[in-house]
Amino acid sequence: MRKQGTAVGVLALLVLAACGTETGAGAGSGSGSDGGAVRTDLPVTGVRWGVESVTVDGKRTAAPSSAHVEIDSKGRATGNYGCNRFTADVRIDGETITVGPGTSTSMACEKDVQRFEAAMSGAFSGELTAALAKKTLVLSAENGDSIALTAQRPARLTGTTWTVTTLVSGTVASSLPAGAQERARLSFGKDGSVQGTLGCNRFRGTAAVSSSTITFGRIDGTKMMCPASRMKLERELLAILDGRTTYRIDHRTLSLTAENGKGLGASATGTRG
Repeated sequence: MRKQGTAVGVLALLVLAACGTETGAGAGSGSGSDGGAVRTDLPVTGVRWGVESVTVDGKRTAAPSSAHVEIDSKGRATGNYGCNRFTADVRIDGETITVGPGTSTSMACEKDVQRFEAAMSGAFSGELTAALAKKTLVLSAENGDSIALTAQRPARLTGTTWTVTTLVSGTVASSLPAGAQERARLSFGKDGSVQGTLGCNRFRGTAAVSSSTITFGRIDGTKMMCPASRMKLERELLAILDGRTTYRIDHRTLSLTAENGKGLGASATGTRG
């Protein structure tokens, strides 16, 4: 269902953009490793590039909050189209990026997100050209399609707005119900508070944070009636934000897991203060 190979282009470009000068596996100079590894003058390994937008056929579409790409020193690209994760191989030759075959997950996503993923996949195919201005990277195809990316710093638990992107049950992750994408958010305060929206109603409560756990106390919220899909999401989120949970932050992705195996995934979308 997902187009493969697109993600590859993104990652490749990132590397190129980050350094401004990229050399391929056969280049004579540079600090890369052998065996086809991507070479760069700047440390791009571990850098997260957030996708800001994709422009196809002259139409610009803003990216979902979780859309991002990363590339490692061996030319392996990983990331998220906005709902589905992807991985791919890339080859860089100067400012030209060649997208190789890749794979992606196939979760059913909201229609708007599916359209974005299709646009991004189409824009990341064949040969791409990278242009870097400060921390913004633009990847362009010969037909005029392009993608805009921005270098992202790692997020902290407190002071960050976390947008819920997935629900987790054991080892299975699923996208949010139709009509609920980008609507559930939470943020943690240094004073032990947690607040945000559950998809429709706003809430506030307490959250005691330790090294790897967050214990939620009483949650209070508004009582508006909402569409069925959002009410279902609110019930599921309240069940997770109840008592002791385990949390983990991977750069700009937050994972919360309750003791019964239910959990959520969220993406950093803003920083307060």
